[in-house]
Amino acid sequence: MAQIQVHVLVSGRVQGVGYRMATYDVAQALGLNGWVRNLADGRVEAVFEGSKDVVEEMVRWCRQGSRAAVVEDVAVKYKESEGFSDFSIRR
Repeated sequence: MAQIQVHVLVSGRVQGVGYRMATYDVAQALGLNGWVRNLADGRVEAVFEGSKDVVEEMVRWCRQGSRAAVVEDVAVKYKESEGFSDFSIRR
């Protein structure tokens, strides 16, 4: 099945509430590749690669977020897959 990539920028109360770690856990559980990191401006940035259905499931999760998060917006941009081999937390 064809792999796609999605780049997301999540804004709201998404730092200091376990959002980045929860994103990592969900992406791992779904078998996605890519990365997630906190940005200096308070947003969380992530790249997910996998099959279209699974990537879209991850984007839906991003709109809800971790239990303590308050997600205000998720900007989504679809791109060509770069071929990441795992999912990581970037610092």
